[in-house]
Amino acid sequence: MKTIIEPFRIKSVEPLHHTTAAEREAYLEAAGYNLFAIEAAHILIDLLTDSGTSAMSTEQWAAIMRGDESYAGSESFFRLKKVADELTGFRHMIPTHQGRAAERILFTVLAQPGQIVPSNTHFDTTRANIEFMGARAVDLPVPEAADTQARLDFKGNLDVAALEALIAAEGAQKIPLVMLTATNNSGGGQPVSMANIEAVRKVCSRHGIPLYLDACRFAENAWFIREREAGYRNWPPKQIAQKMFSLADGCTFSAKKDAFANIGGFLCTNDDRLAQQETNLLILTEGFPTYGGLAGRDLDAIAVGLEEVLDPDYLRYRVVSTGYLGRHIADRGVPIVEPPGGHAIYIDAGRMLPHIPRHQFPGQALAVELYRHAGIRSVEIGSLMFGAEARHELLRLAIPRRVYTQSHIDYVVEAILEVNQRKEQIRGLEIVEQPPFLRHFSARLRPL
Repeated sequence: MKTIIEPFRIKSVEPLHHTTAAEREAYLEAAGYNLFAIEAAHILIDLLTDSGTSAMSTEQWAAIMRGDESYAGSESFFRLKKVADELTGFRHMIPTHQGRAAERILFTVLAQPGQIVPSNTHFDTTRANIEFMGARAVDLPVPEAADTQARLDFKGNLDVAALEALIAAEGAQKIPLVMLTATNNSGGGQPVSMANIEAVRKVCSRHGIPLYLDACRFAENAWFIREREAGYRNWPPKQIAQKMFSLADGCTFSAKKDAFANIGGFLCTNDDRLAQQETNLLILTEGFPTYGGLAGRDLDAIAVGLEEVLDPDYLRYRVVSTGYLGRHIADRGVPIVEPPGGHAIYIDAGRMLPHIPRHQFPGQALAVELYRHAGIRSVEIGSLMFGAEARHELLRLAIPRRVYTQSHIDYVVEAILEVNQRKEQIRGLEIVEQPPFLRHFSARLRPL
């Protein structure tokens, strides 16, 4: 059979509600044309993020009932630690309430003013946590990533030659760590090859620089390695993931992505001294080391999710279904970041809307129009999110795991194609109010 079906049955449903065009226009105006400020009840299809929006399985809900809410020494913590230790191989696993909390602790301990943290591409919270400490986040994607239309297997890779040049120019002492994001979210959800991880590892080892993985979507990246990289075709996803982690000195992880959990994350390291410093900060800001700001039931749900996400049937479905959305709009004239990634489709709004200049936020303008037309929420990844650091003007359609059916995706396809037919009518936006950090979350805009 050629048809890839959802590898699950639906046991519980949640109603969706249509809104009128007039209602959506009013919601946009009240929200300052920022989709983060629109109530979820007014959204029909929510593709804002795949973070914390997954549908949990029957086994995860059963695990929640087993949650041990002991303040210290929770059994739930040790169940999670066992799974995480087997998967990652790191000596220390520190739970946090979500991935950005792990980033905050990591960079508070390691980053200092004037230092540089290179990456294939930093995501928004990673960059913000680095810069909040006075350090500089530097993106070093491979040159091929500059062309959104290039169909390469591993466009998420880090440019190893550029990393070598940066170290030579700045000195290894100015680089507290290298962060490798797999898959590369800001780079279009593109995967990182095992060969690239190995090459970055060699550079880091030679200069005595720790290598960390931003491992939010490690399982999807492992699947791409299995499907696209020579020598891994017969490897189970778990074994590929274990090899990925073995090449790093530590990782940050948001369990809200590839663990299907609605909250949670952790920070891992092999450095005993560093782990103690991080644990001290955890106690100050998150909670005791055996719960880390989470309820015991959440720790148990994450433990189950880490095992479920490595199921080959699920990963095959996940990548194929995402690709279905990408191909159905790209093959009919909508420019996307090619090839389709694992967790999202990224429309190249700069290419789609060339009449809207960067300072008028073409990605946000497209996001507003897609909601106005069809009640679909998405997120801009471009100049609104990253300012002058933005390499592209993208609109991300992030697909929650195990949530939407094929007909939902067909509706999204239809809506995007209809918007594309009258794209010349879309106009840009300007900022009215903005905070000093992560402005895209709460900025208010108005149409031009």
